Amino acid sequence: MKISSPAFEDGGEIPRGHSCDGEDTSPALHWTGIPDGVESLALIADDPDAPAGTWVHWLIWNLDPAAPGLPVGVGPGASGSGAVQGANSWGNARWQGPCPPGGTHRYFFRLYALDRTLDLAEGAARAELERAMEGHVVATAELMGHYGRNR
Repeated sequence: MKISSPAFEDGGEIPRGHSCDGEDTSPALHWTGIPDGVESLALIADDPDAPAGTWVHWLIWNLDPAAPGLPVGVGPGASGSGAVQGANSWGNARWQGPCPPGGTHRYFFRLYALDRTLDLAEGAARAELERAMEGHVVATAELMGHYGRNR
């Protein structure tokens, strides 16, 4: 299984438009190689370099494994796709992009292939998502990008 983005290469620079310094739109994401029997996908995007500890930028689950990915700018409600978004570290159920207080941080997009859909309400926290996924992860994939700013 593989996750990629047309906006940046693995290990590359995340464009400003996907950050708090730009339009703050979620990047398009593509996935391939989803194993047979997968019922849904979940995505966690975070920044492990944040001063206060790992900062969650996006939680989204019950993504359709037959879909080729996500378009640019997924909004609240996941555009009616059936997917559900959880609370990021700002407490909002939507994408909020890179916004480091200074320097360059790493941003990980981790995709999880699951053997079931998840019965979690919109706005659920990361810990709730991880508990619900426990024992149901069939495969994982990871994409990492950098974003830096100087203040």
